[in-house]
Amino acid sequence: MNARDARRSLRRAALALSSALLMAATACVGPADGSRVAEESPSALMPTPSDAWRLVLSDDFDGTELDGRTWTTCYDWNEDGCTNSGNDELQWYLPEQVSVANGELTLTAERRETRGSDDRTYPWTSGMISTGRDDWYAEPRRTFTYGYFEAAIRIPPEAGMFPAFWMMPESRYTPPEIDIMEFLETTQEVSFYVHWREPDGDEERQKGTYGPVDFPAEYHVFGLLWEPDKLVWYVDDVERLRVTDTERIPDVPMEVLINLAVGVPKEPPDSVDSARMRVDWVRVWEQR
Repeated sequence: MNARDARRSLRRAALALSSALLMAATACVGPADGSRVAEESPSALMPTPSDAWRLVLSDDFDGTELDGRTWTTCYDWNEDGCTNSGNDELQWYLPEQVSVANGELTLTAERRETRGSDDRTYPWTSGMISTGRDDWYAEPRRTFTYGYFEAAIRIPPEAGMFPAFWMMPESRYTPPEIDIMEFLETTQEVSFYVHWREPDGDEERQKGTYGPVDFPAEYHVFGLLWEPDKLVWYVDDVERLRVTDTERIPDVPMEVLINLAVGVPKEPPDSVDSARMRVDWVRVWEQR
């Protein structure tokens, strides 16, 4: 069995598990304080989808190009590319850094000077996908308010990369924000965040982590259950963080994004000239 066939077999098994399981997650008891959940804990099994849930987005990247009906390759402020200036990132995102082949999506970061439409020169170019807009004045492709979100992702091993699977509001203004997974200055520990704004206007966040794991060695499934009264993060179908303070839980439509940013919090060493983030599949479930 080749690697592509092996991934397809794993996809079928994962989809069957999600379809058979999701309802249990809504009743699953887990930590409310952000502490880690032991992998051996029987109560830490992923949510259990059932007839109460329906699959509303599923992309296995089996073609030869990105599905433009589901994904765009920039933020909503796309003007011949884009970046996230709020993080002082080093890359300018371009569509040619996004490719689909052999049953997977690849986001490629390259050390290549690129002139952005903001008249700045960026030392790196990279790739991202979003269910948002093609430009500021367009309509987003897909937004979601509550559901179960998961993706099988293999992060790059190179230092200086900032891979993320996350959600931002349809309004384009954050917070709120949900980071399903981020890797900051390490490839061995994944971080989870929820960001919110207090009544006085202050921005706050809650963080969880899980590791150490050699994440670049293979694909891992990162999941989030988002309901009005809880946020629950999963890694490989095991609960890793739970938030139940409803003041911290977003209640607005949000876009789904996956990106390979560069240089947060530190720029790559001189020995690193490229990196690749691979995505096997993305799925979103909603309650009926």
